[in-house]
Amino acid sequence: MKKLFIISAALLLLASCTSLKEEFQPVFTGKYKEPDKAQPAQMSANTTIAELAAMYNGKPWDIDKNIIIAGKVSTTDKPGNFYKSLYIQDETGGIELKFGRNGLYNDYLPGQTLYVKCKGLTLGMYGFSSSASYGGNGMVQLGFTDPSGEYETSYLENPLLIDQHIFKGETGTEVASEVITESQLPGKNDTQKNNRYIGKLVTLKGLKYANEAFVLLYINSNWDKKSPQNRVFLSPSNVASDPTAGITTWAMSKAKMTEYLTSGRWDAFRVGSGNTYTGETVGDFKGEGSYPGFEKAAYSVSQYFKMGSKEIQIRTSGYCKFSDVEIPESVLSGKSTIDVTGILTLYQGNIQFTVNSIDDIVIND
Repeated sequence: MKKLFIISAALLLLASCTSLKEEFQPVFTGKYKEPDKAQPAQMSANTTIAELAAMYNGKPWDIDKNIIIAGKVSTTDKPGNFYKSLYIQDETGGIELKFGRNGLYNDYLPGQTLYVKCKGLTLGMYGFSSSASYGGNGMVQLGFTDPSGEYETSYLENPLLIDQHIFKGETGTEVASEVITESQLPGKNDTQKNNRYIGKLVTLKGLKYANEAFVLLYINSNWDKKSPQNRVFLSPSNVASDPTAGITTWAMSKAKMTEYLTSGRWDAFRVGSGNTYTGETVGDFKGEGSYPGFEKAAYSVSQYFKMGSKEIQIRTSGYCKFSDVEIPESVLSGKSTIDVTGILTLYQGNIQFTVNSIDDIVIND
């Protein structure tokens, strides 16, 4: 027993000495070596964005030439109004890069130069229509081939593949928008080849509310979303007596959309798309009042404004941070105009506009 006590005491003494030794070890007060900073890519473009856009000939092109374009980042997805993509622009125009990733603002800074090796990517167009009555060009995009065939391009989702095509250059000052006039707006068949403002960050001044809004609803998210039986266009062509569908916000979150739908405000809107109507209305799907089956999700809302005789469709995502912000009554009544800064695009020959944040909309009192 005595021997065991001696051994225990010795162990305690050893532990105490070790503790004291550690306690009085010198503390490192220097600085660790800073990690090596990522070096900006040393590359040069051999093709302008306008020249690349001009190579689109009406169908997706799997690029097989050693084409390199370069441009400064003009958008940010931080406020949530851009989704899994960003725009870059050079002097000749802008183009969308479909990344398929969220939080792009962490890796690609506004004003930073990006180089794109286009070989192996797909050049496509979103929003083209050949209709003689309302058709026109959409927007060229860079991505991969969409295996489903639903769209002309799909996202660059794999980080390894992204790094093979997208190279980060120097960071710099953010892109300054260009103020343009009505006469400088694109026509329905324009591209970057003949209008250098397409796809670029521009400012439009003195826009007046056109008393018109648009939202596309789906009766059932499990049905074919291209079928007229599953579509409801909240637009003046549907119910002329209610051209704004009562929508007074820049966009609609899921909660706001559900609130409007279940209030019964949209019951008179007809089911169908274009001029194809089924004879049913939203109210026919009311059920016990919850509109079972209706897709109750956040939606993109288009509020329409006029710049002289030209109509400007301002698109805003229901997932952005300012989706439910009310448009001032003075704007809705036409007493005040707005100045707006954003990306100028086309969809079926119509002018669309997307802002980075709510700060890009200025009310003229």
